[in-house]
Amino acid sequence: MKHSPVANIEFIKQVNTASVYRLIDEQKQISRVDLAKLSELAPASITKMTRQLMAAGLIKEVAQQASTGGRPAISLTCEIDPFIFLSCKLGRNNLTIALHDIAGTKLTDYRVALDSDPNNDVVPFLLAQITDFISANINPDKQHLIAIAVTSPGLIDRESGTIVYLPKHNLKDIPLAKLLTEEFNVPAYIANHTQALSLAELYFGAAQDCQDSVLLSVHDGVGSGIINNGKIFTNYNNQVGEIGHIRIDPLGLPCHCGSHGCLETIASNEAILKQIKGLIKQGHETCLSPENLTIEAICTAANNGDELAVQVLLRVSKLLGQAIAIIVNLFNPQKVLIKGEIVAAKALIFPMIEHTVQQHALGSFVPNLVINEAKFQNEPSMAGVALVRKALLEGSLLNYIIHEHDA
Repeated sequence: MKHSPVANIEFIKQVNTASVYRLIDEQKQISRVDLAKLSELAPASITKMTRQLMAAGLIKEVAQQASTGGRPAISLTCEIDPFIFLSCKLGRNNLTIALHDIAGTKLTDYRVALDSDPNNDVVPFLLAQITDFISANINPDKQHLIAIAVTSPGLIDRESGTIVYLPKHNLKDIPLAKLLTEEFNVPAYIANHTQALSLAELYFGAAQDCQDSVLLSVHDGVGSGIINNGKIFTNYNNQVGEIGHIRIDPLGLPCHCGSHGCLETIASNEAILKQIKGLIKQGHETCLSPENLTIEAICTAANNGDELAVQVLLRVSKLLGQAIAIIVNLFNPQKVLIKGEIVAAKALIFPMIEHTVQQHALGSFVPNLVINEAKFQNEPSMAGVALVRKALLEGSLLNYIIHEHDA
């Protein structure tokens, strides 16, 4: 479908305005003259765009004392405090709602347990919790809500903002972005949590120094987010990277996906706990107790040399390494980052993962590969922050704020 010339001009304006705003955001303070040089846009265009951004309250002028002692130079900087957004993590067992300013800094957050009944009304509950959170934490006279982001496990169509399938809560084909926008009258961004978190690692975390990375999340399930050329690797319906459903053991346990022996049945937190409990029941010696068993306790025991904990984590690490080797052979990333409670035993698991990857991945892909822990281990709202910052700095959210002011 061809776009009209007017639509093309508007798109170019949006891209250029976003480029100017991004430069101001990156530089913290910058003059209009330097903006024109760095953006390679005409000074008249810079004047027009910055006037528009100032009118919307997105940037402001600040005076800098000239080094010569003469007239102070005027620079531009981003306005932070008035603009806020919500970042929500709809997990398998908990809902986290966090309030962030436009720069991504967290102001406050709230966490509540989710009903584990597969027939619960999790979407109405989410909307009600967001409503209550806004009432309790946002001052409409001083703060302007600009967006809501929600990330969750499962299959998500990021383009349409639809939860395609979230088995834990029995959700299928839920147009969540549409529901949120209708309820709260702001843009909404929905994505798979691990995919969005891989973007957060690129923007703010351990992958800032590379353009190709993979985030492997080992938690209630096993998922991955793949960054290729600085963008989330995806396809037409935004559903890729289901590393948890690579079959590792053909004779293994049944998986909820319908297959057997998936990585998730061996390396997820639930699977690790099940293995430990089963071995304790069989009479294996260990300092661990099956009551109140946690991944943290297993990692502590392994770090202290408990043989049962060590052997289970080594097996899990070896199988994770086999799955990572497949990812490395497919995408040849610069970094593989691992997120999850098992990272607490990193001195044990990382050498085994690295050794297994070296055994199974292509030799030419291994020498420069870095396998490390992710920065954001327990900050669930950072995934949504990445989605909002992406929309802001690429222009669509910026355009919404500008036109909302004009209206």
